[in-house]
Amino acid sequence: MKNRKQVYWFGFCCVLAISAAMYYVGPENIIERFDDDAGKLKVDILDVGQGDAIFIETPEHFQILIDGGPDKSILNELGKVMGFWDRSIDAIVLTHPHSDHVGGLPEVLRRYEVGQIYHTGVVHTSNDYLTFLEIIRDQNISTAEVSEPFVLELDNDIDFEFLYPLKPLGGLRVKNLNNASIVNRLVSGDAVMLFTGDLEAEGEEELLASNQDVSAQVLKAGHHGSATSSYQDFLEAVGPELTIISCGTGNSFGHPSMRTISRMERLGIEVKRTDLEGTISLVSEGVGWILK
Repeated sequence: MKNRKQVYWFGFCCVLAISAAMYYVGPENIIERFDDDAGKLKVDILDVGQGDAIFIETPEHFQILIDGGPDKSILNELGKVMGFWDRSIDAIVLTHPHSDHVGGLPEVLRRYEVGQIYHTGVVHTSNDYLTFLEIIRDQNISTAEVSEPFVLELDNDIDFEFLYPLKPLGGLRVKNLNNASIVNRLVSGDAVMLFTGDLEAEGEEELLASNQDVSAQVLKAGHHGSATSSYQDFLEAVGPELTIISCGTGNSFGHPSMRTISRMERLGIEVKRTDLEGTISLVSEGVGWILK
């Protein structure tokens, strides 16, 4: 009994010590004190099964979530990469309204205070997307329709570029929603990463024809590594050293395509997959990327 009381007393003292530290130095200082990656740009390609969700945090703690995966499993994954006290996200980008990208976002909007939402405004009638739009209206969250390329300046020397779509899609019905995906490029000094949503060959060709800079050391592969994305001309233009594929274990779509993986390997591109490795995390101080 005496030993048990000593254990309880020790645990109580630890809780008091942690609480006191948070009171005097604040949550952000605790992160900086105990986090080896403090002061670095962080990108997490989250393991949300068959879907996409990417969390970005700058050294000044500006946070961006690109897509929300297919379901509420996004909440558990966000809890692993955000502080437990953190209940706000500065910006959300919905690349396109397919359920494997928007399905988890309603729960995110219910649990987190969101500063800004970027989307295309394209018409789609899935329940997940309609719920997403309804919550935005109910909470009066600020939104912006992406209709042309522009740059969002984050911290000093960190830019978040919107490269695609090239024209307004708001209120339009699109035959292939994948080719209406928002494409983003994260630039921090010499460290560059490209996120292509579910963009397929037709969209890749249109993006290349716009003569924008798509080069990047790291590519988040389009459409979960499917055979309809990541064509050779596009891969050669991007020139990645590493491609990350977000997909679910044993998914019914056959993602990723072995043809696509072989194409990447022939070009000397390293390939990593969330279905095999779980969440894939990278950090940078402006000179290349480091896998965690």
